[in-house]
Amino acid sequence: MIELKYPFDEKTVRSLKVGDAVAITGRIYTGRDKLHKFFSDGGNLEVDFRDGALYHCGPVIVGEGSESKPYVVKAAGPTTSVRENPYEPDFIAKTGVRLIIGKGGMDKNTLDAMKRYGAVYIQAVGGAAAISAAAVKKVAGVSHLKEFGAAEALWHFDVVDFRGVVAMDSHGESLFEKVEISSREKLNKMI
Repeated sequence: MIELKYPFDEKTVRSLKVGDAVAITGRIYTGRDKLHKFFSDGGNLEVDFRDGALYHCGPVIVGEGSESKPYVVKAAGPTTSVRENPYEPDFIAKTGVRLIIGKGGMDKNTLDAMKRYGAVYIQAVGGAAAISAAAVKKVAGVSHLKEFGAAEALWHFDVVDFRGVVAMDSHGESLFEKVEISSREKLNKMI
């Protein structure tokens, strides 16, 4: 298990390889379709993603109403990342984000941007939203809540030991591509 601590510097991120298991500690931000479209259209994100992490997640959050704990995360599973393919290469280039976290992988254009700018895609565990939520120790803030709604807002999470696997690295390798090639070879042998 490789421990990654925010800020996620380029040297550390470029040392990661497909298949590496990671445990993330520090600040991560959520963002999905509305956030990506907003940024693509020139909107201001209000946070600095440089050497940071973007988590494709639509969390379930309840308000506790107290000053010390205004929000509690009940579920924080990954959402399907493929929807962000049209936006992600530009997002990586312009923000300097190092970790993209989600499920299902992304396309070659995003992989090329990761290679060029020094970023990785981390596959979070799908179907384990409560376990992912347990890694969120604090909701440090939220941006664009009124405009985007709770599921699409840019949540600021402080996490400890958030687990995942490097599925696309900054060397141009993709676990999804390797599985596809291996599956195709096995299928061809069967046919």
